[in-house]
Amino acid sequence: MESSITTIITAMENYMKKNQLSMSKFGNLAGLNQGTVSTIFSGKQPISIHQLDAITDVLDYPEGYLYEQYIEDHLLGNQLNWRRIHPLLCRSIELDKLNCVEQIILLLMDHLVYSPLLFQIAEESFHTRKYAAAAMLYECVADSEKYQHSERLAMCQYRLFIIGQGDDQLRKYQIASRFETYVDRLNIMDQLDALKDLANTYRSLGRWDKVEEFSQKLEHKAQSQYFRDNQDKKQNSPERPLFFYLAYSKLLRASIFEAKGDYEQALQYTYAYADLSWVKETDEQTVYWMGLFQEWARANVLGNKLLSGDIGILPEYLVYIESNKDELLPILVNIMQAANRFDINVDHILQQFKSEINSYTQQQFSVGTCTVNLILEYVIYLLYELTEYFLNQNKFSRGYDFLISCLEKSASINNKSYIIKCVGLFESFRDMATSETSANYQKIIKGVHANEKKNRIIMLGD
Repeated sequence: MESSITTIITAMENYMKKNQLSMSKFGNLAGLNQGTVSTIFSGKQPISIHQLDAITDVLDYPEGYLYEQYIEDHLLGNQLNWRRIHPLLCRSIELDKLNCVEQIILLLMDHLVYSPLLFQIAEESFHTRKYAAAAMLYECVADSEKYQHSERLAMCQYRLFIIGQGDDQLRKYQIASRFETYVDRLNIMDQLDALKDLANTYRSLGRWDKVEEFSQKLEHKAQSQYFRDNQDKKQNSPERPLFFYLAYSKLLRASIFEAKGDYEQALQYTYAYADLSWVKETDEQTVYWMGLFQEWARANVLGNKLLSGDIGILPEYLVYIESNKDELLPILVNIMQAANRFDINVDHILQQFKSEINSYTQQQFSVGTCTVNLILEYVIYLLYELTEYFLNQNKFSRGYDFLISCLEKSASINNKSYIIKCVGLFESFRDMATSETSANYQKIIKGVHANEKKNRIIMLGD
């Protein structure tokens, strides 16, 4: 196989001959002086990535076209040179040439001296949303330092946990379980964010025992940090104001009791995080988050009262929606849950928000951020409640439309809880299903079984 230098030289020669260019004129096109071009032709000095990119551009090749060959000819089997590797790695990440990133990692992974350098590039990639490359780098650093018990190792695992937040619930549970053991190795301020994120992940999975565990840890650590007499001013700050984590731990506790149907206890914790009179700071960020906690509390007080059977609160709840459209989806879920629990006719509300409901239920979701995944979860909750509402009203066509949609979305993220709930509703009203509905239902269930078999094979390593 020709070396990348020979390939470049041949391409340069052909281009120069075709366009009747001298070495000097070619150099002008590439932004290189004649001496540099001459050196490249002689092969006496390794070409830099900057030079390679400039020549690639003149030759009208795609960006990074010769990187793989460059790695093979100038890195494999040669003494490692970070000054040459670093720009190549950064450019490969920038161009999403993950095969090149992988090749470079394989060269470096057995050399512990490169771990801090790779970690720094991983952090830069993470913050510029180059998540695929960042994950590869974090895995490399974590593997090379797996016996070090370092804070850097813990941060790698934290980043991998964040990056791995897809929409498959089994996968989310696996990465959360793996990360749990590393939390205590993080810097105390990073621990606050990590505990919050773990609790939120388990909250989306309905693992309320885990939410309880990590909300308590969050409360304890946040309280000890917030009320310390002598806080280290040089210490890293968490992503949000310190008071946030203490208040948020109470919000998580409220959600636990709400999930259990204990709305009285949920209200008590809601009142607790609404009372922020103990907060000392008055900076802009603190004021912003305090305002959000007040809004969340107001919405959750109304929701918990409604779900506890206070039907008279419904008009006030609808007024609240008018000025808080961002909260419409979870509010509709609460309204439909109350409607099904207390046999309330809410046809007028469904008509009022018909277009919004259609938008939610017809929206296509892709793997993304925690926020996107949480919205999808709420859409599933809403679809299920709408299914139950219309089936119980003997409006079977609409009920089954929502059921099929709910089952499809639940299957897409492997939400076993709602898959089982959908199956239960279908079986309860099976005699009312059309042949077309039954066929669609069976098709989805077969997909669920196939996915379950695939997951078992992955977990067991068969």
